[in-house]
Amino acid sequence: MKSICILPLVKENKIQTILRDVPASIVVFLVALPLCLGIALASNAPLFSGLIAGIVGGLVVGSISGSPLSVSGPAAGLTVIVADAIGVFQQVAPDANAAWSMFLLSIVVAGVLQILFGALRVGILGYYFPNAVIHGMLAAIGLILILKQLPHLVGYDMDFEGDLSFLQKDGHNTFSELYYAWKALHPGAAMIGTMGLVIIYLWERPFLKKMMFFKLVPASLVVVFLGVVVNQLFGVAGSSLHVGIKHLVSLPVFEAPGDLVAALAFPDFSAVVRKEVWVVGVTIAVVASIESLLSVEAADRLDPLKRLTPFNRELVAQGSGNLVSALLGGLPLTAVIVRTSANVNAGARTKLSTILHGVWLLLAVLLLAPILNLIPLAALAAVLIHVGYKLTKPALYLSTLKKGSQQFIPFFATVLGIMFTDLLRGIGIGMVFGLVFILRNNYRNCITVVRDGNDILLQLKKDVFFLNKPIVRDALASIPEGTNVIIDGTIPQFIDQDIIDIMEDFIATASEKNITVELKKSYSSKYPLFSLQPEQGAKF
Repeated sequence: MKSICILPLVKENKIQTILRDVPASIVVFLVALPLCLGIALASNAPLFSGLIAGIVGGLVVGSISGSPLSVSGPAAGLTVIVADAIGVFQQVAPDANAAWSMFLLSIVVAGVLQILFGALRVGILGYYFPNAVIHGMLAAIGLILILKQLPHLVGYDMDFEGDLSFLQKDGHNTFSELYYAWKALHPGAAMIGTMGLVIIYLWERPFLKKMMFFKLVPASLVVVFLGVVVNQLFGVAGSSLHVGIKHLVSLPVFEAPGDLVAALAFPDFSAVVRKEVWVVGVTIAVVASIESLLSVEAADRLDPLKRLTPFNRELVAQGSGNLVSALLGGLPLTAVIVRTSANVNAGARTKLSTILHGVWLLLAVLLLAPILNLIPLAALAAVLIHVGYKLTKPALYLSTLKKGSQQFIPFFATVLGIMFTDLLRGIGIGMVFGLVFILRNNYRNCITVVRDGNDILLQLKKDVFFLNKPIVRDALASIPEGTNVIIDGTIPQFIDQDIIDIMEDFIATASEKNITVELKKSYSSKYPLFSLQPEQGAKF
């Protein structure tokens, strides 16, 4: 199956596109920066490895990917896998550096496998996620963003940025964290965060959107800028509202180029014979591929121009990104819906925004760390809460509810599953509920029975499988003696052998009940309807 790229109905010129993409890239950069650091921290990996993955996600994956809006980087969904894998390698390696080098080799394996997945066209699996589940994933991520960022909004920064899991390492959970955040509220951080939310709300008002300045400058940039200015003013005034260093962005500062080079790490290719390297590599390749396909599918749903991403090319892009990231000492990466959502909400139109966000991350590492370390996390929390709200608006729940239980139940099951477990388990729960409805509909609608006097028409309405055995058996058992039955099999292209066996048993005993049976089958089908001969009770 080939992916189709739908061209936008209304084309913008290059200047208009650049005016959208450049500010959007800065917004994504500001969102990605603390997430890269936080995910590295949660993975028990060097902080710099998260930044490397973010840079590679922008520059390498952004350049190769066919997605116009998707943004890649280190993913929260891989933190448990990475932390466990590092622990495994620490048990077999002589020291922590050797363990990290072995783990980097696993990421190399994962990257090569993902490139092979793309070449073998495994990306077709991305087409089999139901819309209800994808919408549920987006809504769940939105809710989690809001709930997880509320503590940061008021200055409670005990948990790392990018943490999406329900249960915390300290025994708390998503909801109990809100209680502890309220008890540890920092007035200055709360003021900066609330100011950010108010600015974003006003920025969206139609009367302001008419002015050119408010069209061109994203609210997120203003929130971050004013957050820095206000906090510096608090500091100059000696106010207790001043937000201290532990509530600010914490980017590593390299004093000299040699420090940056020393922070790089490289895979240990001599460990290629170790079983652990391959087990971890395959695990990362599979999980990262699934997460990326899900995120890219979600990005296509969010795209206002409704363009479609070629999934096989995306797997090649992700594999290439993981390969380069590992060779430089970075974490594994995937397409990430949080950054992608920020990109869409900031008005991006092309992959230029994604690539530029990688450029800004690189410049931040090289030149801007002291300046960026002035940004309050509360200001970034306001930006992410707005992103979360965009993903989980009440209108989304109402519109899905109007589509009926077949759409709403898998949607809501996905939302709850992701909120209380994790992304992949939640998606699995949603898929199970979606499959239940598919099976139920197939079970109910596979056959109709119509009676006209002494004549009965039993028509197979669709392809029938062994799951339909009970309803077919009940329909045949309900046929009274002395009737004329027509079994119409002209519609289905496939009839399971189990169903054929049930009908052959019925036809073989029909004469005992004075029932005559006429068979109609589709001669265009490659599957014969029955193997019975006329003398066995069937009338042709």
